[in-house]
Amino acid sequence: MALVSCPECAAQVSEEAALCPACGKQLRKPTRGFAGKLFLGIFIVFNLLMVWWLIAGLGAAGEHMQGMSEAEKTGAAVGTGIGVMMILFVWAAGDIVFGMLAFFTRARVR
Repeated sequence: MALVSCPECAAQVSEEAALCPACGKQLRKPTRGFAGKLFLGIFIVFNLLMVWWLIAGLGAAGEHMQGMSEAEKTGAAVGTGIGVMMILFVWAAGDIVFGMLAFFTRARVR
């Protein structure tokens, strides 16, 4: 293990140290581990999937309204509203779970 000089205070510090023990200057940027990268990727993909699902669901609901009676349009609108609320509930629940996993596996200075 070699020693290097701190760029802030010129103290001798191990090359593996993340912080200078003398002045507290950050020497290395912390990186995520495998689990942290995996959970962050799942969180991002989940959010992209939910955006696509919401847009596709709303687009499909609007396509089939031509030629419907007023009662059918009302029923379709109510069904679409229920579907959107279900999507938003799943989205919020998934973001809480995957967000917490991504947060707790974030990179930290040791």
